[in-house]
Amino acid sequence: MAASKVDPAQKLLDWYQAMGVDEAIGDTPVDRFAAPASEEAPATTRPESKTSAKTSSMNPQQKTLLNGKLSGSPIEAATLAELEALAGQFEGCALKRTAKSLCFARGSDQARIMFIGEAPGRDEDLQGKPFVGRAGKLLDRMLASIGLDEDDVYITNTVYWRPPGNRTPTPQEIESCAPFLARQIELLKPDVIVLLGGAAAKSILDTGEGIMRLRGKWLTYHSDGRDIPTIATLHPAYLLRTPGDKRLAWRDMLMVKQALERKQ
Repeated sequence: MAASKVDPAQKLLDWYQAMGVDEAIGDTPVDRFAAPASEEAPATTRPESKTSAKTSSMNPQQKTLLNGKLSGSPIEAATLAELEALAGQFEGCALKRTAKSLCFARGSDQARIMFIGEAPGRDEDLQGKPFVGRAGKLLDRMLASIGLDEDDVYITNTVYWRPPGNRTPTPQEIESCAPFLARQIELLKPDVIVLLGGAAAKSILDTGEGIMRLRGKWLTYHSDGRDIPTIATLHPAYLLRTPGDKRLAWRDMLMVKQALERKQ
């Protein structure tokens, strides 16, 4: 008996559906198998905007946001509230398509200390704030141990939308949000930055070293002409799984407390 012929296009569609690609996210189809456009093709001429003077000083990550994905650049935001509004309009991070809420920050816009984690989880996605689940409650206890609470700190993540299944955000997803995070730091002007976990530390410090090598020592983050003392510590979610390492995080928090006291 001769084998029945199967339409190759149908096989491809069946495979896409099995992989979870079952929804159109654009108005027009895109041929993913087409040859890329020639690099020699002339760029489309655009009228010079009022932000041209600002864009000359932007870093490469900030410039990538000027490709039609956002009506304004993060560097244009004069306040953290304006920056949050711009982040809400941003369509350049694929995580936004599957998340329920934008989780931009919680805490005080006048804080001297900034905490940066990895990504929102389920509880954060539901409430629209970072670090409000079990890991967030542990972080609050860590803050209380050195005399701080939510009114004293500013807390955010390397990405503002929950990755599906709480997976680790990809380097591309982190990079897409990086211009907003850089501007957050510029606008907040913290005295100290605390990086929660390896993903945040590697991203912010641009290093391949693991968290156990990075934690427990003062490093530097350069922002808007300032060198900000920066320390990496263990992520509260890791500490929930490995409570024996809370002693290491406690040492790091004591270093943070001492640094803040010296700057008073």
